[in-house]
Amino acid sequence: MSDKVKTSSSSSAPLAVLAYCTASILMTVTNKLVLSGFNFKMVLLVLALQSSCTLALVRLCASLRLISHKRFNFTDASRWFPVSFALVAMIFSGAKALQYMAIPLFTIFKNLTIILIAYGERLFFGGSRVTRLILSSFVLLVLSSAIAGWSDISAGNTLKHVDTASPQPSTLVAYFWMLTNCLCTAFFTLTMRSKIKQVGFKDFDTVYYNSLLSVPVLLVGSLLFERQAALDSYARFVSPGLEATSGVYLLMAIVVSSVSAFAISFATSWCVRVTSSTTYSMVGALNKLPISVSGMVFFKDPVTPGGVSGVVVALLGGVLYSYAKSVQMRDERDVLPAPVAAVKKRLLAEE
Repeated sequence: MSDKVKTSSSSSAPLAVLAYCTASILMTVTNKLVLSGFNFKMVLLVLALQSSCTLALVRLCASLRLISHKRFNFTDASRWFPVSFALVAMIFSGAKALQYMAIPLFTIFKNLTIILIAYGERLFFGGSRVTRLILSSFVLLVLSSAIAGWSDISAGNTLKHVDTASPQPSTLVAYFWMLTNCLCTAFFTLTMRSKIKQVGFKDFDTVYYNSLLSVPVLLVGSLLFERQAALDSYARFVSPGLEATSGVYLLMAIVVSSVSAFAISFATSWCVRVTSSTTYSMVGALNKLPISVSGMVFFKDPVTPGGVSGVVVALLGGVLYSYAKSVQMRDERDVLPAPVAAVKKRLLAEE
């Protein structure tokens, strides 16, 4: 039975990875449009709306008997809540880190988190061994981030001047939020996989509980940390409403991004369940490559030697990781259990 499950998971893994990549790219583009294109600063509110839309879509599909999910109960909710809270903490700490830290340095630390996840999965959850080839692929990914952002790093443009009263960037605060984000990311990724098995959730169970438990946390967070942004948005889009027309298009963009959130919520659960936390994190880092390339080709982003070299090195890291995992799977499949007699003989010799 277990062999059948493993075969089914391995056969669906490429499709799950492809679904996650597609949903992630769509989500990134729509969120960039909402937050950057319309200069909308209420990140937590947008995420709360996306989670609400995801929850509504799950319930609608369930009522139409297109899908099914577990009914809500407090036992499962209490066991799953740490995952939902870690998700919100990861998003919020990432936004705070970007407030103080430049994107190149932020990306390097995010890619270093993959190594933390790989060894965490091995130590705490009995995951696959981190071979030299796999570790080399991680190093290439971190190196690609350093190459792509070397012009900013070498010029010392790694931290942002948030406090205009202070001539120096808030170094301690920046690294505090970055460390918090790395730990929250590792905790979320590792805990989600273990909780799926522990609670016995299927993919739409995960989507349902994740969305349901995230909404109140996101709304409370928005009320606590986004009050000034709410006042600014009200002045822009409502009263006096100088950008009221843009507000309509903003709502349309949020609706599209909410549908994308439903897709990525399902794809994330599927990808983590049938692959591993490490592979999921690696795919999440590599799916930034098509976004970078499309930005250079279609959106007139500056094409620099560092940027192009970073994309090439990251692509090599992805290829090396795929090869390393295939070698590891082949080696594990070829290892045969020791004969019972040999095991007994070894135990007697040890005594």
